[in-house]
Amino acid sequence: MSLGDKAKDVTQKLVGKVEEAVGKHTDDDELKHQGQKDQVMGEGRLETEKAKDKLTGN
Repeated sequence: MSLGDKAKDVTQKLVGKVEEAVGKHTDDDELKHQGQKDQVMGEGRLETEKAKDKLTGN
């Protein structure tokens, strides 16, 4: 996995955490759920890239 891809996926997770926190604080359920979705997507992509790295021996 390239460092850029990893940084992008980690950033997506962090942005998701911020969105979720802001959504909870402002009682904005849509923003809270978007944040949760971004966290899951970022984690999923990180796990996919880790699996690819194991298969290729990187």
